[in-house]
Amino acid sequence: MNRRELLLGAAAMAAAATAGRAFAAGHDHDHMNMAHGHHAMSSRNDKLIAAAADCVLKANICQQHCLVLLGQGDKEMAACAQSSSQAAAVCAALQQLATAESRHLPKLAKAAMDVCKECEEECKRTEQHAECKACKEACAVCYEECKKIAA
Repeated sequence: MNRRELLLGAAAMAAAATAGRAFAAGHDHDHMNMAHGHHAMSSRNDKLIAAAADCVLKANICQQHCLVLLGQGDKEMAACAQSSSQAAAVCAALQQLATAESRHLPKLAKAAMDVCKECEEECKRTEQHAECKACKEACAVCYEECKKIAA
């Protein structure tokens, strides 16, 4: 197994573990609500939450891919790695505030729009890589969802 396969595998495992924990937490919460006679409510931010989560996942995969290529001497991937790192960070925070239905969500959504647009543009330059193309598309979707609620 080469270093690239190892890094991509580690990124995939981390993503799967995160998704698994999120699913398990949601499942336990839904089960508890049903046990107490409550029905799980749908958040008005469901689409934003899903878009932000997808953006975090795709941006993390893109960043790992870029780091592998940077390690192999491909300096062209530096800006893409940086923008995907920032997109993952802001979208993780966005997901948290959207889930909590925070009053600060519109302000963060406005900032996230800038970060997602920048990442989308950067990934457009390197979209010959499947990871970058997927990140570009996830950032575009997250941007559109942020636009709906941005202050």
